Amino acid sequence: MPKSKWPQVRDNPVMTVATTYSSAELGIDAPLVIVEADVSSGLPQTLIVGLPETAVRESKDRVKAAIVSSGFEFPLQRITVNLAPADLPKSSGRYDLAIALSILAASGQIPGGKIEMFELLGELSLTGSLRAVRGVLPAALRSKGGRRRLIVPFANSDEAALAQSNHVLVANTLGSVVAHLIADEPLVSPIPGKRTTRSFPPLTDVIGQAAAKRALCIAAAGGHNMLMIGPPGTGKTMLASRLPGLVPDMDLEESLEVASVASVSRHSFDYRQWGQRPFRSPHHTASAIAMVGGSSPPKPGEISLAHHGVLFLDEVPEYSRQVLEVLRQPLESGEIWISRAAVQVRYPASFQLIAAMNPCPCGYYGDERHRCECTAERIHRYRSRLSGPLLDRIDLHVEVPPLPPGTLLQSTKKSGVSDKQIRQHIRLTRDRMINRQGILNSKLQSPGVDKFCRLSNKDQQFLDQSVTRLGISTRGYFKILKVARTIADLADVKSIDTPHLLEAIGYRRMDRLSP
Repeated sequence: MPKSKWPQVRDNPVMTVATTYSSAELGIDAPLVIVEADVSSGLPQTLIVGLPETAVRESKDRVKAAIVSSGFEFPLQRITVNLAPADLPKSSGRYDLAIALSILAASGQIPGGKIEMFELLGELSLTGSLRAVRGVLPAALRSKGGRRRLIVPFANSDEAALAQSNHVLVANTLGSVVAHLIADEPLVSPIPGKRTTRSFPPLTDVIGQAAAKRALCIAAAGGHNMLMIGPPGTGKTMLASRLPGLVPDMDLEESLEVASVASVSRHSFDYRQWGQRPFRSPHHTASAIAMVGGSSPPKPGEISLAHHGVLFLDEVPEYSRQVLEVLRQPLESGEIWISRAAVQVRYPASFQLIAAMNPCPCGYYGDERHRCECTAERIHRYRSRLSGPLLDRIDLHVEVPPLPPGTLLQSTKKSGVSDKQIRQHIRLTRDRMINRQGILNSKLQSPGVDKFCRLSNKDQQFLDQSVTRLGISTRGYFKILKVARTIADLADVKSIDTPHLLEAIGYRRMDRLSP
């Protein structure tokens, strides 16, 4: 609709205060923000209050240019914009559209009553076009089923479409939003874009390492954390990269949680990865803030970006001690709380940790083909970079030895077991766990372990002796029981037998490894 034909509403009683609605970013939540604009007599000035950060304070200049470019008049009066609640920090340009419409309504250029039926998100360019903003998916999920409809930039269509809500509309410009409000010109609902299927490399491409592949299947079935120890070039990274392809696809709720984290992160949301389990592999120089999240305003870190997926730490002893220690609490709780002076935010962090390390600083301790020149003291200092509390939280400690000569000429594809069969076996095993206890074995708490991981008197006595001899902690004791339960589930056995328990104890290598 041409600007010249837009209905004029200046004959209506002029509102001095107008209200619109938007939403803030608070973790993966989108709390409602009320945007009030007051246009009163006085020297021309625009004030924005309500704990705005720099990007929000600068919106007054973007809004002014966008209003003029869209064919309206910017009031040459005193304008006060209030963002409520006042104690909630406001950041980014997501409030531009709501501020612009509240000013237009307060100055009598558009009707004020109808804009209160909408929630508005979008950053304005100087020409009045709408630019994409972060955190659209949490806002769309919150508005689903509510009494207000949500208008977001067209650039966020793919993300907004994931909410599957008929309360969401998309627009390209400030003018198109105004035309919808005062002339009922339609705005379209978001349409999802094209998706691509992310294919992870097959496990059967990894030659040899039958024991490590067995442990990887156990980790995939029970959701267990795993540490691989072996010389360089033995396939540790290859094995880790195969794990996301072994576990079943995420359900809708999990997919929405993962997409919500990506939506509020500093990385742009990629619709093509919708529904695919994340695989994050940060460099060992990553800081503690990069790992767990933080900054100002707080943003999710690698552990949250790996939510419902895999966090792979290669050469794990090379990470700083501080970075490794901050992983301890999220590994247990599945979430991370970031506290700042003005706000406390929660991000989900239910990830599966897969780590890899060399047996010594040079990497060749125990390798018959290479001479290790590391002293016992250097080896001990190197391994001590992984604290006991962190190792306690890793269920499987697996050795990945060098391949015997001639192994590379063989192909594991001749074994007759395909990746499809492996995935099917793991899916059925997970179904057994869910049907029995509602969660994966790795998530069992003490009462669940007592109920579902019972041992015979003989096996219980053997486990108690092993724990004492190896110096395993109480947490490590429960890890052994949960891994044994997963091994029994893979074998479709109702109770834990001696072979299952022996194999589980064998995966506590770092508890018995000494130079």
